[in-house]
Order: sequence, then structure tokens, then C-alpha cells
Amino acid sequence: MSNTIIVTGADLAQQALDLLAGYEIIYAGKAPTEEDMVALCKQYDPVAIIVRYGKVSAPMMDAAPSLKVISKHGSGTDTIDKVAAKERGIEVVAAVGANAAAVAEQALALLLACAKSVVTLDSRMHAGHWDKAAHKSMELGGRTIGLVGLGAIGLRFARMADALGMRVIGFDPFAKNLPDYVHSVSLETIWRDADAISLHCPLTDENRCMLNAATLAQCKRGVIVVNTARGGLIDEAALLEAVRSGQVMSAGLDSFAVEPMAAGHPFQGEKSFVLSPHIGGVTHDAYVNMGVGAAKNLLQVLLRCTAAV
Repeated sequence: MSNTIIVTGADLAQQALDLLAGYEIIYAGKAPTEEDMVALCKQYDPVAIIVRYGKVSAPMMDAAPSLKVISKHGSGTDTIDKVAAKERGIEVVAAVGANAAAVAEQALALLLACAKSVVTLDSRMHAGHWDKAAHKSMELGGRTIGLVGLGAIGLRFARMADALGMRVIGFDPFAKNLPDYVHSVSLETIWRDADAISLHCPLTDENRCMLNAATLAQCKRGVIVVNTARGGLIDEAALLEAVRSGQVMSAGLDSFAVEPMAAGHPFQGEKSFVLSPHIGGVTHDAYVNMGVGAAKNLLQVLLRCTAAV
């Protein structure tokens, strides 16, 4: 069996490296292209790939005949061609929940920033203005927050929203044994009843652009939209129009349809958008947790493969 692991990134937490002692670790860098990865796979024929940045495609898998497992450094596996992996007998695993606290806290920060106009007021204060007489913010206590996705991150966020005194409603067809303060509802109910909507679900072909012109029109006027999941869940052009028209009061976004965001993106310069560069899960604690989770997951798969030989 191959003794090499490729990491689609420039580093890995020392705690994860300690677990992988005995394997040769090859770093692909912070922005590996498909061509870069195919070349590395041909050169090193890895037994495993740890995915931090970029995508893992069928050509990469074909260039690594010894590849047994693709381990996500995080929870979202939409950047991995899972169909191709299954066809080739390659397992795909993820460090589910490893960054749940970090992402949930980022979602809460974006929600509060939108409700309290934090960014706008900060900018105005630095420019010498004192807007106390003219400003009114939104009070979240007693409002309804609608969550799409009730996995580790969604439920962590739900607990914080409940602590703020918000009514929590959520949609997730796979969620079971929900806490009493989370009310399971349909998507249509979320669009209709929520004062703020926060997305916490993986991106699939079925839910791509789930928040679009039609669904945004069903929402309460002045709704807040928060997305720390995947940018592809939102029709960005429709969201921009909804914000400009006032249908959406403010949008707090940590993920985008195309990343990194290019200069001149329509959201840039729009005062009712609070933006961060997909860093919800980027904390020191989450970095360690995701690295350790990714290492443990791939080692479990490799152990099974060894036992089966």
C-alpha cells in the first residue's frame, strides 16, 4: 500500500500530523489547480487525499491508482466528485461537527451585525457622524429565526438563537430527536414566517439556488438572510435585487457562488451586505479539530483496507 498522503493545502495541524506519523505528507499549496493535483497524484500515487481547498475530480482519482480514501478537512463534501469516487471504490469521509462551534458563532455574528447595523454604524462613527437620533435597529428577542439544515452547525446555532429569546423553526428532512426549542416545519413555512433565515445545509443538485426570486418573494418584507453554508444555495442576482428593493433588509454572507470573490462583484459596495471571506470555520480550535478529524477518519478507512487484505 502507498505511504503517501496529499493535502490540498499548505499546512496541517501538528496534532493531525502526529496521528499520521509514518506517512509521507505532500502539500499541494493553498490554491492547487486540477492540473497541479493530477501531476502530484501521478508523481506520488497517494493512498489518501486530505481536502482543505479546491476540488477533487475524477481525473485526479484516475491519476492515483492506490487511492483508497478522500478525507474532507471539514464537513462539506460538495467539492469532491462523490459519484466518481464511488465508481472507483474510493471512500469519502468528512470531519462532521469539527467546526460546528466556529461556523455557528460566525452565523450569529453576521445575524447580529445585520440586525444592529454594526458595519454601517462603525463606518459612520469613524467618519465623524453620531447617528443616535436617526437610527433604529432590530431587536431579535421574540422574533422568528428560520433554519434550513439542522445538523451539528444548525443545532449549535439554534441553541444560541434560543438563548437570545428567538422562536426557532427549522427544516431538515433528515433531522431526528430535535430539542424542544426547535420546531420542525416545511420550507414554505420558513419563507412565510421567519424574520431571519440562516442556511446550514450542504449544497446538492436539488437545493441549488433554493433562495431565489420566487422564494424571496414569499418571505416577510424586511427579512434578514444569513448564509455560512454554500454560496450556491442562493441566486445571488435575485438576492441583490431583493436587498435593493427592501424585501430583504440585510444579508450576512460568508460563502459565495464563486470563490474567491473577484473584484467588481455586485455585492461589493452595497451597504446592506455584511461579507466575510468564507472564514466561518477558520479558528485555531476548528483548524485543530478539523485536521484531527480528517486524520482519524482516513486512518479508520485505511485500517479497514489493511484488514481486508
